[in-house]
Amino acid sequence: MNAGKKAVVTGGTHGMGLAIVEALLAEGVEVVLTGRNEDNLAQARARLAGRQAHVVRSDAAVTADIDVLGTLVEQRLGRVDALFVNHGTAEFQTLDAATEESFDRQFAINTKGAFFTVQRLVPLVADGGSIVFTTVANDVVFPGLSAYSGSKEALRAIAQVLAAELLPRRIRVNSVAPGFIETPTMGVAGLTEQERAEFLAEGERSTPLRRNGTVDEVAKAALFLAFDATFTTGVELPVDGGWGQGLGAPAPAAEAAA
Repeated sequence: MNAGKKAVVTGGTHGMGLAIVEALLAEGVEVVLTGRNEDNLAQARARLAGRQAHVVRSDAAVTADIDVLGTLVEQRLGRVDALFVNHGTAEFQTLDAATEESFDRQFAINTKGAFFTVQRLVPLVADGGSIVFTTVANDVVFPGLSAYSGSKEALRAIAQVLAAELLPRRIRVNSVAPGFIETPTMGVAGLTEQERAEFLAEGERSTPLRRNGTVDEVAKAALFLAFDATFTTGVELPVDGGWGQGLGAPAPAAEAAA
């Protein structure tokens, strides 16, 4: 159904972004995907070799990189049917330990970088195309992630404004908002194996569906917003097992440990 279409996925070398890329490729979409970690870039190149995938090193916090990305997308793809603004970073810091450097870094990548990525690439998005942001299921707060949550809430607001601004071109702008999703990093930089295990256990305990989500489930939601939800714009679609909708109390500790 989507064969012959073209897409850009920022933060597409691992986790949810890579799942979005692979779902697009499976449907015959040609993809430019970005990352900034050299190991992830190398692994993505090896994994996607021989397919319609262009793996590009690009740092969303560096405006010069964003500009170069725009030139490359124009050269490789020409027009773009769907832009997935998926990149992001999260750092645990409670209020007493928070630093200006960490705060600025998270907003530079998650919010500023996302905004200027869209500014640079939107001229290449076809009229009637779509933009999908990855935000976060923020209806339930998580201590230690105030800067991250703030950066993603700002991104949600930006997405809604852009949905209005791009109406004349019929470009739909929506967001997918993951909850606890099982990924190598669980979306947080620098987690130890023990912290990751605790994160997974907390997801199983506090998510009403009593499990963590998968990257493939996020990818399906993102592709739905990009291609199938043709009469939908300006919305944020939670993919969180009911976590942000207050559908049930967390499992008791004894049940979670069973």
